[in-house]
Amino acid sequence: MAASQLEASVRHEKDASVIDLKGEINSFAEATLNTAYEEATQNDAKVVVLNFKDVGYMNSTGIALIVGLLAQARKSHRELRVFGLTDHYLQIFEITRLVDFMSIHQDEKSALV
Repeated sequence: MAASQLEASVRHEKDASVIDLKGEINSFAEATLNTAYEEATQNDAKVVVLNFKDVGYMNSTGIALIVGLLAQARKSHRELRVFGLTDHYLQIFEITRLVDFMSIHQDEKSALV
């Protein structure tokens, strides 16, 4: 089965930018994630929201890429929020303690509050 390349699109909401992710987050996703994050922060948004609703697969390299985004956000005093994680990936975020450094939400509406 061929890997589904990551697609990322950015939407600017009130005081936040939302990055809609679709596909797989693995070693091939780095450039896409970094480009989307850069676009999301161009308007100086203090909150960046990652939408995982359409992410079908994420491996350990993908987790490392998310940690990299978190480091960028923290360095520039931005908040990183997440929604749309499956139960499996929520559990991984809990095990890796990512939940201690970013807020996890059930849906977009609660992530934007």
